[in-house]
Amino acid sequence: MAKMNCWEIKKCGREQGGAKVVELGECAAAIEVKTHGIHGGKNAGRCCWVVTGTLCGGQKQGEFASKLGKCMVCDFFKSVMKEEGKDFLPAQEILKKLK
Repeated sequence: MAKMNCWEIKKCGREQGGAKVVELGECAAAIEVKTHGIHGGKNAGRCCWVVTGTLCGGQKQGEFASKLGKCMVCDFFKSVMKEEGKDFLPAQEILKKLK
């Protein structure tokens, strides 16, 4: 079974070609190619918590350090952690790919 990306779970409509792209723009997680494949996701679709400028809960999120607290209580974040188990990459490792 294919692993689902954040926009598929959250149904935000901000993925490439999504229903809300014209209104809200493409999500940074949907277009961040440096993280493609992490946790089996498309672009940053399964590591959105490290990407600046995602839109969660109807509000644009800031940089990693300022948004991580909210992300850690997110159901999607928790489900990725559980699904990946011992293969879950720490944020520090993912952030290295963004530099």
